[in-house]
Amino acid sequence: MSSVKHDGSRRLTIADVAEAAGVSRTTVSHALNDRGQVDPQTRARVKEVAKLLGYRPNLRAQRLRTGRTNSIALLSSMPFAVAGGASRLGFMMEIAATAAEAALKQGLALVLVPPLAEARRLLDELDIDGAIIIEPVAQDPQIAQLQRRGIGIVSIGRQPEADTALPYIDLQAGETGLLLLDHLAEQGSRQIALLIGDQRRHSYVDVEQAYREFTSAWGMPCLVAKADEAGGEAAGAEACRQLLASHPDLDAICAPVDAFAVGAVRALQQAGRRIPEDVRVVTRYDGLRAQQCQPPLTAVNLHLEDISAQAIALLLEHINGKGKRTIVRGPSPQLIVRASSGRTGDKPAL
Repeated sequence: MSSVKHDGSRRLTIADVAEAAGVSRTTVSHALNDRGQVDPQTRARVKEVAKLLGYRPNLRAQRLRTGRTNSIALLSSMPFAVAGGASRLGFMMEIAATAAEAALKQGLALVLVPPLAEARRLLDELDIDGAIIIEPVAQDPQIAQLQRRGIGIVSIGRQPEADTALPYIDLQAGETGLLLLDHLAEQGSRQIALLIGDQRRHSYVDVEQAYREFTSAWGMPCLVAKADEAGGEAAGAEACRQLLASHPDLDAICAPVDAFAVGAVRALQQAGRRIPEDVRVVTRYDGLRAQQCQPPLTAVNLHLEDISAQAIALLLEHINGKGKRTIVRGPSPQLIVRASSGRTGDKPAL
């Protein structure tokens, strides 16, 4: 290996790295891009020489050669009333923050596509290698749009009723629903209503199935209410008022959507119902809404940081043609008990 130095008067090239490392340009290209049959020691030496020289690849040339943009998109069909909320710090935004960090560690830029009608028009123009979609609905138009372009997609949460199943991270929605329902039953609730969105998402489909099996096993009445996601907290409040009118004896509400749960709390308080003494309320996502609600909501830690990293890894596998896995099980959900569902006099769990 020749002396590793460069006078800095011009841009470094692969040829400079090859000369300094005493190998061919092809070997340098394969070593730096982790491709081809290169001896591990040679690969390590080439990378070390490139680092010492301060070599940076010409991204435009690399893109022309590989056809890669080193960019991926994160999108969701959930409206901001649910995915973001007034603070814009909700389910989608938490995933975006952790996914961006995970993508950066893999040398990828993350493009956030907000759930807005205007963004749909950009999907045909975005220059990306792949996409992650959060909890897609059945027949999600964004998926069809990207698939027409031949872009690889993985989802966080199973897409229900899909013609062709996407690789996905299993959020264990049914198990999460049972975790909440079992907690309510353990606290003494026997008239438990389920408040979900009327869209066909796995988190609604799977939780509803779990709920129906749960109420049947316990001999409880089956009280299912549905609301439009676009209505956010107001839709949750209205659905709760209708539940109270039809079932005045209900003593708990399981609302997996945090916006619906907060709306339900407001409607209960306006109706003079005490929480949790008269009606207990629980939700799925442990975000700012759940934590800042009064009283704070019992919720579930979904470990979104781990899930985001899993989604990035799964997408990369499929982009690189190594995608043998189609389902990756996410971390086990963890119940976080707070004042909205504790027994009277109980202190909320920390």
